Amino acid sequence: MDEMLFRMMELKAKGYYCSQIMMLLALENMEKTNPDLVRAMAGLAFGVGIGDACGALTGGACILSLYAGKGADDEEEHFRLMGMLHELGDWFRDTYEGQYGGISCDAISEEGALRNERCGGVVAATYQKVIDILVENEFDLFEGR
Repeated sequence: MDEMLFRMMELKAKGYYCSQIMMLLALENMEKTNPDLVRAMAGLAFGVGIGDACGALTGGACILSLYAGKGADDEEEHFRLMGMLHELGDWFRDTYEGQYGGISCDAISEEGALRNERCGGVVAATYQKVIDILVENEFDLFEGR
């Protein structure tokens, strides 16, 4: 089994949600911890609690922003951030909307009925797409911002 998938399963078994798992993986790449950020990512779970946008998509957007967003008064947003967010959103829609009838948590998991069957694959593929986007845009996965 792929090391990333094994780590995702390990984090899921520890009770983390999809958006948290993705952020934990990104932080691990940078050899960082940030419990406050990981806790905040739980707010994206289950489509922000109401079945809306999939947490894999919103979690992925947060990872892109972790690398390219503005985080302090003396920083500027990276000029590629919006393009990277659009690329992720377009890819997610193109990949999952037709397959599951939407990109919401409810559509993908059929309101929980297929969550265990579908969500792991969606999270893994989305995390890999985020990594691909960052690499294509010349971000160092290990350095972060």
